Amino acid sequence: MNFDLTPFFAEYEALAAQTDALFQRVSGDFSAEVKCCQGCSDCCHALFDVTLVEALYLNAKFLLLDEALRNEILIAADKADRRAHVLKKKASREAEERPHEEILTGVAKERLRCPLLDQNNQCRLYAFRPVTCRVYGIPLEIGGASRTCGLSGFAPGRAYPAVKLERVQDRLLGLSNRLLDALGSPYPDFRMMYVPVSTAVMTVYSDEYFGLGSGSGQPDTVEAENA
Repeated sequence: MNFDLTPFFAEYEALAAQTDALFQRVSGDFSAEVKCCQGCSDCCHALFDVTLVEALYLNAKFLLLDEALRNEILIAADKADRRAHVLKKKASREAEERPHEEILTGVAKERLRCPLLDQNNQCRLYAFRPVTCRVYGIPLEIGGASRTCGLSGFAPGRAYPAVKLERVQDRLLGLSNRLLDALGSPYPDFRMMYVPVSTAVMTVYSDEYFGLGSGSGQPDTVEAENA
């Protein structure tokens, strides 16, 4: 893509650093309750989406990996993307029949392995992971309700300081929209676009994708080469 994303990536990295500092502060205050450790990949099997700026950033870092490793990740990403589509379609069908909170609880119980995990359950792009990955393990406030990692030691029913995740997401969405304004993309749907990590690494974020060239602007993805 013929556009300099550096200023937006720098702002995103600053927000990610703030998030890391917040995690460190909470984990320091509640060291017995926060169980996060190297090798634990429980949160890496959760179904969640990332904002446009996160997707672009992750994609840029993914493209810096060697070709063989990218190909391996793409195979896993294709599998994860198909599974995510099935789960979202199921949730959409149930939206008119079940309470929203009940659907969210059901989705949260699904296990979807992140395509960035290696055979040792280590993240291949850990230093560049999305914000959601950076706060998992400490109490989060989502939709007015407090949520904690099931492996943590936080006691149910007890009050703890919680990260207001929706406020963080609002900042990410605002940054994404400013990026789109700078790009001059004519597609308004991108302003509320969230995609899973699998889609973020598979997508070719070209000028045509954003409607800046002669192409259709429809999402393009790449597939792994057959060995």
